[in-house]
Amino acid sequence: MIDASAVRPTSSVQDRSAPTRPGIVPARRGATVDVAGLHRRYWTADGSLDAINGVDLTISPGEFCVIVGPSGCGKTTLLRIIAGLDRATSGLMEQHGPDGRPPTNAMVFQGHSVFPWLTVRQNVSYGLKLQGVGRRERGNRADRLLERVGLTRFARVYPHQLSEGMRQRVAIARALAVDPDLLLMDEPFGALDEQTRLRLQEELLRIWEDTGKTVLFVTHSIDEAMVLADRIVVMSAQPGRVKANIAVPFARPRSLTAVRSDPRFAPIFSQIWDLLRNEEEIVSPLPLERV
Repeated sequence: MIDASAVRPTSSVQDRSAPTRPGIVPARRGATVDVAGLHRRYWTADGSLDAINGVDLTISPGEFCVIVGPSGCGKTTLLRIIAGLDRATSGLMEQHGPDGRPPTNAMVFQGHSVFPWLTVRQNVSYGLKLQGVGRRERGNRADRLLERVGLTRFARVYPHQLSEGMRQRVAIARALAVDPDLLLMDEPFGALDEQTRLRLQEELLRIWEDTGKTVLFVTHSIDEAMVLADRIVVMSAQPGRVKANIAVPFARPRSLTAVRSDPRFAPIFSQIWDLLRNEEEIVSPLPLERV
C-alpha cells in the first residue's frame, strides 16, 4: 500500500471488490488497482483546495472501468495519481500486475499529445526506445500496431498531416506499444466529431477485447460510458468522491447500435443523469486539467 509519502502494508481495501463483468469471462492480463481514502489538496494564492477527498475504488484485472462526474470534480487528478504523475496528499493505493509484480501503465490524454516533430511510426515506437528496445524490434511492434489501428499508410507522415481522430489513434497505439498492464485514458475522444468518436469507440473496444488490459477511462459523456464500460463510477462535485458504482449489463462483444437499442439503456442513462444533475457545479481556481 502506498500513502502520500511512504510504503506500508494494509488490508483495509481488500474486501471492496469490483462487480463481476457480465457476459464475459474476466481477463487476467491486466492490473489490479485499489485506492482507499485518497485525498489530494492543492495550495493556491487564495488558499487550499481539495480536488478529491476520501476516494475509495477497486478495479479488477481486465476490467473496463469508466469514471463520470461534474467538471472539476477530480477525475483527472485521480487518474494522474494512479499513473504516478501526481502524488496524493493522503490515502492508500495498491497496484498489482498479472504476476504480482508492480504493474506498468500508459496514459492517453485529451487533445494534442503526440510529438509533432516525430513521424507517426516514430511516435508509436517512442516509449519502446525509452525502454531500450532495439531499433528493429521497435519498428516491428510499431508496424503491427499501426496495422491494428488502420494507419499503416501514414507511418511516415507527421501529426500535422493527420486528422484529429487519426492523431488520437496514434496516441492509443503509442500507449499500447509498451504493453501496459493498465491503460489510463483522460477524455481521449472529447474533442472529436461524433462520427470519429463512434469509430474510435469501436476500435478501442476491439483492442481491449483482444488484449485484456485493465482500462480506466474518464469521460463527460454518459452515452460513451455506457457503450464502453463494465462499470461506471459516478463522482460527486468537488471535492470528488465516489458517489455510485453502476454495473453495465450489456453483453460483450458489443455493438454500438445494439447497446443503444437495448431496453435497459434508457433507465440506466436516466439513473446516471439524475446522480450527476443533483451535484452542484463548483468552479475551481485551478486549471481544470489539473483537477
